[in-house]
Amino acid sequence: MTKKFTLSITMLLFFVLSVSAQKADAIIGKWLNPSGEGQVEIYKKGDKYFGKLAWIKFPNDANGKPKTDVKNPDEALRTRPELGLELLKDFTFNGEDVYEGGTIYDPKSGKTYSCKMTINGKKLKIRGYVGISLFGRTEEWTRVE
Repeated sequence: MTKKFTLSITMLLFFVLSVSAQKADAIIGKWLNPSGEGQVEIYKKGDKYFGKLAWIKFPNDANGKPKTDVKNPDEALRTRPELGLELLKDFTFNGEDVYEGGTIYDPKSGKTYSCKMTINGKKLKIRGYVGISLFGRTEEWTRVE
């Protein structure tokens, strides 16, 4: 009976962990920002979630050249292309449809903010903030099918 009990507990634990991992990975995919000007592809590296700029409505500057990260506070990074920039970094899933502990980079201002994300079906609430979440702004992104 002890072997059966141990096997049952092991199988139950495996099932619970498997369901939790599937729930956490629900954020993976492409998301459209509210203005419709950009799509961010969210992916997983190790046990953390990241997001890169995968599509821009206007990818070129006034001279017809690909836009670069001109507002970056690090002068050495200002020549890197906007397309493909990693905007979301180091998020962990808390088990309750919330991803936290990460940052979001805004290439329009060159600033990086603390961030948390909450997923609700095909909607993703992104809250960037300074210090505590109370002092911030929320955007709602839509999943790209």
